[in-house]
Amino acid sequence: MNYTTPPRCKTEVAALYQNRNARLLIGIAVLLSACATPPTAKLPEPGKPAGSGQQVTATAPLSADQEALRQLVTLQDRLDRVAAPLLVNNAALCRQNARHLLGFTAKNRYSYSPEFAAAAQKQFNLSERLQVTGVLAGSGAARVGMMPGDALIAVEDKPMPEGVNAERQAAALLAPLVGKRSHVKLAIARNGVNKSVDIPLTTACAFRVELGNTDAINTYGDGHRVLVTRGMMRFAQTDQELGLVVAREMAHDILGHATQRHDTATIASVIDNLIRIHPDLGMVNGLSGIKPYAQDLDASADFLGIYLAARAGYMTGDASAFWRRVADNTPTTIANGFTALHPATNYRVAAIDRAVSAVRTKQAGNKPLLP
Repeated sequence: MNYTTPPRCKTEVAALYQNRNARLLIGIAVLLSACATPPTAKLPEPGKPAGSGQQVTATAPLSADQEALRQLVTLQDRLDRVAAPLLVNNAALCRQNARHLLGFTAKNRYSYSPEFAAAAQKQFNLSERLQVTGVLAGSGAARVGMMPGDALIAVEDKPMPEGVNAERQAAALLAPLVGKRSHVKLAIARNGVNKSVDIPLTTACAFRVELGNTDAINTYGDGHRVLVTRGMMRFAQTDQELGLVVAREMAHDILGHATQRHDTATIASVIDNLIRIHPDLGMVNGLSGIKPYAQDLDASADFLGIYLAARAGYMTGDASAFWRRVADNTPTTIANGFTALHPATNYRVAAIDRAVSAVRTKQAGNKPLLP
């Protein structure tokens, strides 16, 4: 069965950029978003009991839609898990993109498009009220014990919105608080019991990390988002390798390469297409109008990406070997593959090796990992 990408809500990320509070709203949108991905808590494998997080109510065999959603959640869960330390530990290197974040995602029954609405409601018992669906590892929300399934009752004694537009209204309500405070007080309900939590805000790289609905082995970054295709996720067989992939694309965003190349709108349109439930794969049969990266830009992203990965706790010693394998499996003749957009493999590997050597030296001397 083909994997599908996150169902999209009506308010697109692009609309948030037009708001006068856009920078605050985008930061909130990453982790309490108006267009969030499906719940990141894993569904139990068939035949296994649910864990202590979000409860799964269906005990009968999964329907086709529920199975599609289960596989989707598994992929997005892995991507979120791998991205979390990269986002939390690299605020110092992504200063223009760093924001105060709450550290969790929340959804309600209206967060899903019709294709998945019924399956999501059965799987996660969603209602009118927003409930936590994922907690960012290492965040303030994680430290105070926020859990998937927690229902959001109030913020700073103001009732939390419910209903059709709850996510968007919650982001607008939280924006001024997140911009001015170091902590935010929430009232939540857990297992029918109300409690108050004081969440320390987390300064992190406010990039959305998206799952792309194509088997092509590729990645994209439009300056605000990182997209990793399911083909690349399959190729990156370990979380260690996937960490290198996300780190490198984050580096492109941090360095502003899409803007420098005047490719922002083109790459954004590719990402917008690939995160749909039914993307137009004809749009990505070739380069999709994106120019291949010059070797200097690519190498600078590789160099910074090694630092991002190392600061997040990922091992970088095998990075060159991994990217050579990517190049071997996506020759430039595959127009929608990684190497067609990033052709200077040898030049890139030289930059990677320099960065790995520099990181090792700094780690041995207990020096800050700053490029």
